[in-house]
Amino acid sequence: MVEQKKLPGYIYLPPDAARRQADLTNNGVYNLITCEVPWKDRYEYLLKKRYKLRARYHPKWKPSWTGTNLDPDFCEDSVVLNNPDVIDATRQTDGQLVAIKTIKKGSQELQISRFLSSVQHDANHCVPMIDVLDDPLDPTISLMVMQYLRPWDDPELTMVGDVVDFVSQMLEGLAFLHNQRVAHRDIAPPNVMMDGRSLYPQGHHPIWRDRSPDAIEDLVPLHRMDHPVKYFYVDFGLSVRFAPGSSTLVVGDVGRDAEVPELSSTIPYDGFKADIYALGNLFDKELAQKYHGLEFLRSLIDVMKRQQPPLRPTADELVEMFQKTKKTLTPSGIRWRLGSKSEPAYERLLYDTVAVAKDGISQLRRFVRPT
Repeated sequence: MVEQKKLPGYIYLPPDAARRQADLTNNGVYNLITCEVPWKDRYEYLLKKRYKLRARYHPKWKPSWTGTNLDPDFCEDSVVLNNPDVIDATRQTDGQLVAIKTIKKGSQELQISRFLSSVQHDANHCVPMIDVLDDPLDPTISLMVMQYLRPWDDPELTMVGDVVDFVSQMLEGLAFLHNQRVAHRDIAPPNVMMDGRSLYPQGHHPIWRDRSPDAIEDLVPLHRMDHPVKYFYVDFGLSVRFAPGSSTLVVGDVGRDAEVPELSSTIPYDGFKADIYALGNLFDKELAQKYHGLEFLRSLIDVMKRQQPPLRPTADELVEMFQKTKKTLTPSGIRWRLGSKSEPAYERLLYDTVAVAKDGISQLRRFVRPT
């Protein structure tokens, strides 16, 4: 007999609250929202293709808390989709999470994504495309199945070494892109993600990412330094693939980062150099300006953000430059806590002291083995 998981008491509502929630449910508060309905209509088709959507999108879905005193906030099928164009699913062949995105059939994004996924290389940091399906609802749309990823900074980076690894992978990935003659053209925080499975070995909910798969328990992630992750560039909707030997000039005042100085809808500019500025701006705003102890990034950021595009190094040159920078960092510096510049001085002192103690214990465990 299979032992059922005992549910914690906090997921149950007292009688009055349960009655109020029942009324809300009956009044349609938890019904599918408009953008979710098409995914319900694709449920059976995707299941035939071996991709299973969450229970909420089953055509005959009935809220799991109906007739119980369970709090919907701890019921997985109450979780609403947060992006109408992308949904999570489980690949039936191996139980892995995937992301399915609606995309214009034959679009440049689809073609570039397919090409990049075909190149097998350790430096390839482009989101892997797993499958492309016809959309049963719209003949002009394709369903692009990709590896499921989470935001690159969720959970937050906690050590200097996390930053070193992130910067290394992003530079390596950009060099790969440019060597494949592809300019991303929309490098910004939302378009960088990571495979965080190593941080959550028991899995997590695909929407409420800090909860367990059943949305009941809060999760504490493992540390990146001890459980490395891989970062990826996503969203090639504005990307351009240049023919071998052709110019890398583009036009278009496009992309999330409006601070790239040369952007223009009329005057051509180098797409590769614009990528370099945008990535440097990401390093600057999301890392150097937010955290203490990252002064070693300043020279890298400064050359990436030079106002004159020809003066910016190539991505390959930046990879080599940062390799030299990494050699100047000490092991203890790599494992130093990443302190926010918004912390008051007394908090920083306290957290640094605790971090030193924790790291000492962690290092001790590496050398001491039970007998």
